[in-house]
Amino acid sequence: MANRAGSSSSRLETLHEEDDYDSYGAESGWVEAKTHCDHLPSLSSDLTHIPIPSTPCSRCQHPSENWLCLSCKVVLCSRFVNKHMLEHYQQTTHSIALSFSDLSVWCFACDSYLDAQLIQQLRPFHETAYILKFGQAPPFRSVESSRVDDKPAMDVPSSS
Repeated sequence: MANRAGSSSSRLETLHEEDDYDSYGAESGWVEAKTHCDHLPSLSSDLTHIPIPSTPCSRCQHPSENWLCLSCKVVLCSRFVNKHMLEHYQQTTHSIALSFSDLSVWCFACDSYLDAQLIQQLRPFHETAYILKFGQAPPFRSVESSRVDDKPAMDVPSSS
């Protein structure tokens, strides 16, 4: 497959082209994000000492495309770099991670993005990471504005 070290958003576009992926809104860059996850009890209850978004992978020191484990707060690189976060999930079953690239949240066990703005347990992590990355609180959207035909969605920014 093309460019294995690319960002997750460019990788998503490549997957759409190669696999003829047909999902709600896929042609416009939208992916469905779950609004519920059975793995939320594994989240850390401690929001102190969350690493800053520029923290490199703790195993290979790769500077970008890193994820924060929301169970133990380790920072590891994506499956499109050296797969350290994926390996962490496989070794620990810590299933939920936040991308420092785009602040999306992924559940490895569900194999799905999670809506960090609609899932109350994820909001504090998303808000803290947003503040650390941008220096201000995130603009939260309402439940009504997040639904199209009753399907929750999350915009995946394209890499330009």
